[in-house]
Amino acid sequence: MAIKDWHEDDRPREKLLKLGASRLSDAEILAIFLRTGTQSQSAIELARHLIDKFGSLAELLAAPKETVLACHGIGPAKYAQILASLEMGRRYLDSQLKTGQALGHSQMVKDYIATQLRGESREVFAALCLDNALNLLNFEILFTGGISSCSVCIKHVLRHALNHAASQLIIAHNHPHTDAKPSTADNLLTYELKKACDLLDIALVDHIIVGRNDTLSYAERCLAPFN
Repeated sequence: MAIKDWHEDDRPREKLLKLGASRLSDAEILAIFLRTGTQSQSAIELARHLIDKFGSLAELLAAPKETVLACHGIGPAKYAQILASLEMGRRYLDSQLKTGQALGHSQMVKDYIATQLRGESREVFAALCLDNALNLLNFEILFTGGISSCSVCIKHVLRHALNHAASQLIIAHNHPHTDAKPSTADNLLTYELKKACDLLDIALVDHIIVGRNDTLSYAERCLAPFN
């Protein structure tokens, strides 16, 4: 049965307009961007198949171009639509953070950092420089490591913050192939960087870890040194 033959309350677009985006599943959201399915699958069925194949919507969005295009039912046009949806979300979050409106909301900050780092196949370390009003001054990946580790120079991080006249700082890194659980090395780095920031009167606001399918905030979890 084609989606146009479904009851109106079950069609993704109509459901979104009537109930709001939060009521839609990942497959329903993806189906809206795909727009059409194949001869044997509706857009919803194709979306579900893609999410099942990759393990999650996040992993689909982070997958290499060649891997996604190899999937039955996905051509250049549909792949472009998927990329455009990701970029639209990234630009929306970027605009919100630059006006300082969102930095009081940890979930939006985590979402923004996740869109920036989740596609990285290697571990990277990034910094968000903020002013006193929590406006985003700069976001930049400062260090790139290997599959499971990344060396960070605290002096370089501090120099970067000073160069951007940051009074507040959020640091972030990713775990490309595991969950967002902090390691002993992650905890030690956070503690040492917090001490160094305090000496320069720079507030370390948070450390965010982006895992394969989850995101963790030290401040939100009240983990040391934010407890």
